[in-house]
Amino acid sequence: MRDEETGSWWQQVTGECIAGPLKGRVLNPVTHDEIAFAVWKYEQPAGKVLKPDERVASKYASADWEEKMQKAPVVTPSSADDPLAPRALVIGVEISGEAKAYPLTKLQQLAPVFDQLGGVPVVILMNDDKKSVRVFDRRLDENTLELYEKPNSSLLVDAGTGSVWDFTGKAISGQLAGRQLRKIKMFSDYWFDWKTYHPNTSIY
Repeated sequence: MRDEETGSWWQQVTGECIAGPLKGRVLNPVTHDEIAFAVWKYEQPAGKVLKPDERVASKYASADWEEKMQKAPVVTPSSADDPLAPRALVIGVEISGEAKAYPLTKLQQLAPVFDQLGGVPVVILMNDDKKSVRVFDRRLDENTLELYEKPNSSLLVDAGTGSVWDFTGKAISGQLAGRQLRKIKMFSDYWFDWKTYHPNTSIY
């Protein structure tokens, strides 16, 4: 990315300026969601949607962009013993300098996933659509919640109080109703890209 004010160039993934007057500066990351529109609409019924601009319609990515990208070659090195295909989709998480990639196909099979990363107990949730993912810190006050999946739902229950937690990380019933788990920054990325910027990453 190039900024118009100084002509500096910035890496998309890290937010670091790699050339120009601002070289070495780093943009602050913002916690964001990459979720299906149906999930967002359910959670934000009064939300607004950016309308496509017909004047520049030809510049928009095509509807089959994801399929095309799966076939596009990559320029980063790969080897036969690489554990994942270059364009395998992963959910990348980095906490306190420790990075881990969670293959999307693995999450689709196993979520919710409970893990420890950078000294933080986390839970990786996947919505029923098998596309939308969020990561939360399982610590609340001074306690680490022991969560388990509520049968036949995408809800979680904590063993300590029996409180029920939804996909937003909020307790919707029980003793802890109204409490909110802290959302952890995550990055939906291709494996080849994630490992380039996180060479010491592990894989779930």
